[in-house]
Amino acid sequence: MAAVTVALPAVERHHVGVDSPARIQITIDCTDPATLAAFWAQALGYVLQPPPADFGSWPEALAAWGVPESDWNSASAVVDPQAAGPRLFFQRVPEPKAGKNRLHLDLSVSGGPETPAEQKRAQILPTVRRLIDLGATEVGPVEEMGSVWVVMQDPEGNEFCVT
Repeated sequence: MAAVTVALPAVERHHVGVDSPARIQITIDCTDPATLAAFWAQALGYVLQPPPADFGSWPEALAAWGVPESDWNSASAVVDPQAAGPRLFFQRVPEPKAGKNRLHLDLSVSGGPETPAEQKRAQILPTVRRLIDLGATEVGPVEEMGSVWVVMQDPEGNEFCVT
């Protein structure tokens, strides 16, 4: 669904007890963190989070920390190489996805609300095709209240929109 902007009252930092705004991480439950992290890294232009500086690779770090090899795919993360966007953390859970996401990502590629609908469609289509090639599924296009977007699912069925 397209983003809706809501004006909220300003929050004074001293009221929330922090000196600077909190950075967020988006955590996604999944069955295969490595595969989903690879998909989202390519979808967003992110990179897999590098291992700590003392290690040449994640397997080297995990082995040094005594993590059994069977647990090496229990989590993965992707980060914005420009350090502007949030970190996405993928954690393995035993249960499968059981319904529509209560929170989803929107990939904004169409130029914003002032862009005419026909131009939005033309700008969204190449991204939709690229994401399908990466393993996403198109659920369908939506046009509502002057907005245009395409609902999609990542390789594990998590909904997201290209707008």
